[in-house]
Amino acid sequence: MYSTLIVARMDPGSSDAVAEAFGAFDRTEMPHLMGTRRRQLFTYRGLYFHLQDFASEEGDRRIEEAKTDPRFVAISTDLKPYIQAFDPATWRSPADAMATRFYRWEASA
Repeated sequence: MYSTLIVARMDPGSSDAVAEAFGAFDRTEMPHLMGTRRRQLFTYRGLYFHLQDFASEEGDRRIEEAKTDPRFVAISTDLKPYIQAFDPATWRSPADAMATRFYRWEASA
C-alpha cells in the first residue's frame, strides 16, 4: 500500500463541512478512478492532515490525471473556504503540501 499525507491549515470549527464535502466526493466513482483505498482526515490546533492510502504507487500519477475532472475541481473549490495552504508562498499543487515519510514500521503477518 502507498500513502500520502497532505498538511495544510484549516479554519477551526469547519471539520463537519470538510467531512461532508469529502463524504459526497467519496460516494462518487472518483476514489476508484484515483486508486484511493482509504481516506482519513485529522485536525490538530488549526492544522489539517489528509491521509490517503492507495493500492499502489500510481496514486500520485492518478491524482494528477484526476485534477481536471469536474468533480475534483468542484471539491477543491468547495474546500477553499475551510482549507488554506500551509505555506501559501510555495504552494502550487497538492504535491507541495505532502509530508515526507522518514520512518515506517509494520507488524509482520
